[in-house]
Amino acid sequence: MQHFKTLAAYFAYMGMPRPEHPMLSVLTAGADDFLPCPKTSSQPITTGCYSISLKKIVRGNLTYGRTKYDFSGGALIFIAPGQILQWDESVVFERQKGFSINFHEDFLRGTELARQIKRYGFFSYSVNEALHLSPREERQLEAIVGSIELEYHNNQDAFSKDIIISQLSTLLKYADRFYNRQFLDRKALSNDLLTRFNQRLRAYFESGQLEGQGIPSIERMAAELAVSQRYLSDTLKKETGKTTTEHLQLYLIDEAKEMLLQPDRSIAEVAYALGFEYPQYFSRLFKQKEGLSPSAYRDKYRLN
Repeated sequence: MQHFKTLAAYFAYMGMPRPEHPMLSVLTAGADDFLPCPKTSSQPITTGCYSISLKKIVRGNLTYGRTKYDFSGGALIFIAPGQILQWDESVVFERQKGFSINFHEDFLRGTELARQIKRYGFFSYSVNEALHLSPREERQLEAIVGSIELEYHNNQDAFSKDIIISQLSTLLKYADRFYNRQFLDRKALSNDLLTRFNQRLRAYFESGQLEGQGIPSIERMAAELAVSQRYLSDTLKKETGKTTTEHLQLYLIDEAKEMLLQPDRSIAEVAYALGFEYPQYFSRLFKQKEGLSPSAYRDKYRLN
């Protein structure tokens, strides 16, 4: 897999205009023009750059990570350094509107944003979980990008980088707000994801895989649902107040409650049946969640 360490090398590969700054590029499409068209296809590649792009009037599929995203509706897309990117001839880039900001991770070194940017979950989302903006939200972000572009084309001075970093920080804060709005607006989809998550979990338990293969990983659950781990966790957190890990643990505890009341099963057997490698870990988790040990729970409910 090819990796591009610099922004200039990445743009040269893409067939894009050389950036004016060695670590920053700002591209926008005015009323009468369009964004430059990158090459028509690519093998899997990675870069050392962040990318924030609003893509409009684009068709076709782009592979990002392990999923495909249909561009036809337009979306705000976030890509972090090291993430795999690929597309083929099915993507039509002609007459593309929007904006694209690309900056090398070293551009943020020593700034507060270098720490903050890692907290934004949307940089780890798959592209089919991109942010879909309302017209008003588009205008707000385009105004911020316009300010960044103005500073980008100005003669660089001692204040330029600080101003651009500040505006990038503002852009990401608005994106974070809009993502939270999207989670609320797409509540039906969130409910569907929660339902499918529980169905997959139930199917895994009933298939008998738990004892042989252990507790299903979050990575596996997310892959089976065709979403990223971070998106799955964020969606469940918004919907129920609990993360993916907490859902898995509570599901295990509910199963354990039934098993513990079966007189022919020891606590160790229950732990192994639930996929725990060590019964002690099961006992600690059970007590943490229920406030009493498995043996105390068994004694309490056997008496009732």
